[in-house]
Amino acid sequence: MKTALHQLLAEYPLEKLLQTIPTGLFLVNNEKTIVYWNSEAERITGYSAAETVGQNCAILQGDPCHKGCRLFSDNDAYPVIAQTCSFQHKNGEVITLSKNIDLIRDNSGTVIGGIEAFVEITKFKREEDLLRDAVNKRTLELEQEKAALRSVLDGMTDPVYICDNQFQLVFINQAMSEILGDVTGKPCFQAIYNENQTCSDCPLAAVLSGKVVRQEKMFLGRNRIFEVIHSPYPEKSSTTQKLAVCRDITERIQSERRLHQANKELDAFVSTVSHDLRSPLTPLIGFADLLIDRYSDDLDEIGQISIREIKKTAEKMRNLLEDLLTLSRVEQLKQPELPVDVTLVANEMLFELADKVIESGAEVTISELPAVRIPEELIANMFRNLLANAIKYAVKSNPLVEVKGEQIDSHVWYRIIDHGPGIGCEEHMSIFEPFYRGSGSRHISGTGIGLATVAKIARVYGGSAWVEETPGGGATFVVMFPAEEK
Repeated sequence: MKTALHQLLAEYPLEKLLQTIPTGLFLVNNEKTIVYWNSEAERITGYSAAETVGQNCAILQGDPCHKGCRLFSDNDAYPVIAQTCSFQHKNGEVITLSKNIDLIRDNSGTVIGGIEAFVEITKFKREEDLLRDAVNKRTLELEQEKAALRSVLDGMTDPVYICDNQFQLVFINQAMSEILGDVTGKPCFQAIYNENQTCSDCPLAAVLSGKVVRQEKMFLGRNRIFEVIHSPYPEKSSTTQKLAVCRDITERIQSERRLHQANKELDAFVSTVSHDLRSPLTPLIGFADLLIDRYSDDLDEIGQISIREIKKTAEKMRNLLEDLLTLSRVEQLKQPELPVDVTLVANEMLFELADKVIESGAEVTISELPAVRIPEELIANMFRNLLANAIKYAVKSNPLVEVKGEQIDSHVWYRIIDHGPGIGCEEHMSIFEPFYRGSGSRHISGTGIGLATVAKIARVYGGSAWVEETPGGGATFVVMFPAEEK
């Protein structure tokens, strides 16, 4: 049954159909004479049908067509699809075409001509060529950068290796080769660590995701410890390999261990001496008090002064020994499992110092302070020392003492702010040294251990302590600790 479409096609001339398709089209006979040239071919090439029909297709000067026409080639399987050729437009501009070629046969199968359908791809081809050139240029640059980098790596005294995402060693420098020999191409876990499978702490996945990983490892056959820095290679945005730079830190580790042992022995010595020397001071102070209470009236002025000096000196020695004992115990206390309420501890220290606060007329304000996971005893000692110093040295000039705290990014900051005479810049570092007494401490009692203890507490728990000038005058003591990871 014929539809309306069939009827329309029967009535609609083939010529009109060929003239409306958005593809250049021309037909040739067996002598390669152009017998048909449609309107899209005119638009693409600039040549009209009147200029081409009846002419040999060689006038088109296509490249590579003019060198060897493929239309009637015995070696080609037809149709030929998406052949690219260059063509000179009538205006002289060279354009690029993509064309399909096929033969035209009669009912008996005899070839009676050929047909070519083409579209212009000049802009696309130009952009493709530009992109290819850019890729080739960038590839060359990367190869040059890679060669330069590997040249630098080969000159390093630290062992270096690069492995791919399949754990295969693709590069080792001379220093690594001297340790392991030529192990390029082998799995890193086998060549470096003599393992049959990937290491349990392998950082490759993390590095390929863009992270830098630090490890301490011991290489095969080497009784040496290396610090290994694993980083993405060639860059974080397109990481396909891992670069590992290895530094021998054996001596450093051994020195740290010896230093740690020496500090441990020194702390134990200080603790023992402080405890043993403190014991006889208690009765000495007690007997001095007894003499003052019972026999003060029987002694002349020199005797009374002597007893008071004995008591004063004994108390000073006791305070010094107690401070030394606290200093030696900083690293011995176990870190608490839960964060300490620092605001509560600071307020308890203020209450402990109530007599001195009242006597000096100090006005102490304590803001909400962030919690940290540091032994409460050490937090208490830190605020006891810093508050006591502010009360002793600053409130005579201005009674206001402020205690503030905040968390900024990955650190917690505590500030004890006074508005007194301040501390000279030349003493900002020295005041945290043991037994150092600042120029403003003359005629004021103290052991010179308090701020050294504060600095050690900060250092042991990964932080630091320092002093700044308070805007408008005074000293601001700052103690910083790493914040707890959430």
